[in-house]
Amino acid sequence: MIEVVNLNKSFGDVSVLHDININIEKGEKVVVIGPSGSGKSTFLRCLNCMEDPTSGSIIFNGVDIADMKVDINIHRQKMGMVFQHFNLFNNKTVIENIMLAPVYVGKKRMKKLRRNNPENEKIKSTKEIKADAQKQAMELLKRIGLEDKADAYPSQLSGGQKQRVAIVRTLAMNPDVILFDEPTSALDPEMVGEVLDLMKELADSGMTMIVVTHEMGFAKEVGSRVLFMDDGRIVEEGTPDEIFNHPKNERLKEFLSKVLA
Repeated sequence: MIEVVNLNKSFGDVSVLHDININIEKGEKVVVIGPSGSGKSTFLRCLNCMEDPTSGSIIFNGVDIADMKVDINIHRQKMGMVFQHFNLFNNKTVIENIMLAPVYVGKKRMKKLRRNNPENEKIKSTKEIKADAQKQAMELLKRIGLEDKADAYPSQLSGGQKQRVAIVRTLAMNPDVILFDEPTSALDPEMVGEVLDLMKELADSGMTMIVVTHEMGFAKEVGSRVLFMDDGRIVEEGTPDEIFNHPKNERLKEFLSKVLA
């Protein structure tokens, strides 16, 4: 699904990613671990071109999205992202946050269809697009047990509730893959479990996931593959058993001795 070839990223004179090469298959749960400042979040942000790679290719579903000529927004619709600090719109209700992207994309698609075939009676109206998005949003909220919060604002939710809403907002676009950038690091410890449980449910459903996290228990239990990054490089990769029980790299051994102590 994703092929990363010789990916490099620099900010000015500071080189952050060095020659990253990796293939990610459909249905994989790839967990990225490593010390702070190792380039994990930058790697994730480069995958959906929130950061433009300095060089290299990111081939997603057969298209090099690192090519500046590509309309990245079309491909981002199929590559969801969940952020550390939720990134919900505080001036919109929970259900409005979830509906926002599907309604926007639906309207754009409708305009294009109308322009190409104005006589097509099957083209949905704006009202129908909104109704469909609202129905889907309520179904997603029921899935996470927050249907009673549909008309609440983000400021009225706990951190765990905000992050679960952020995850289903991503699901509303029916993505092929979801990128998670330290989704639990901004949460109180007692709220971490409810978010990880939802992520485990997604993993069990077959969703392709790339997760940057400090939750080693999650990496062991859910990851089909674990990448260890240090100094902007993938230093070692393998199954959870290989990484956590039989590490080869000395830097990885040192890292694990601290985080698993």
